[in-house]
Amino acid sequence: MAKKDKKDTQKGQNVVLRILWKITHGQILTVEFLKAHGWKICMAVFMIVAYISMKYECQTSMVTIDKLNNELEVVKNQCITERSKYMGSMRESAMQELVDSLNLNLKKQNQPPFKISYSE
Repeated sequence: MAKKDKKDTQKGQNVVLRILWKITHGQILTVEFLKAHGWKICMAVFMIVAYISMKYECQTSMVTIDKLNNELEVVKNQCITERSKYMGSMRESAMQELVDSLNLNLKKQNQPPFKISYSE
């Protein structure tokens, strides 16, 4: 069994070496072969180059889309923050106008509230 496996691998190597020798010495890729199949070879090369360029363009577009999605998330968060600030200031000014219109003599407190602690 081991001898057959060894012979098979040697045969495979010999076949590959023979094919490479024939290619390098012009026995497979002859002028006639290139004349007969030149347009097929050109089309294959063109299709490979087109595939590579499309793949590159797709990858760069995906990176751009990811960057724009991240930027969109940042802008959405900023929009929410600004909206909450605006709504807070609108409520405060509306309440101040209501207090002023009712003549309650209430004023905005300048100091924040503080806790009074006591011990028993």
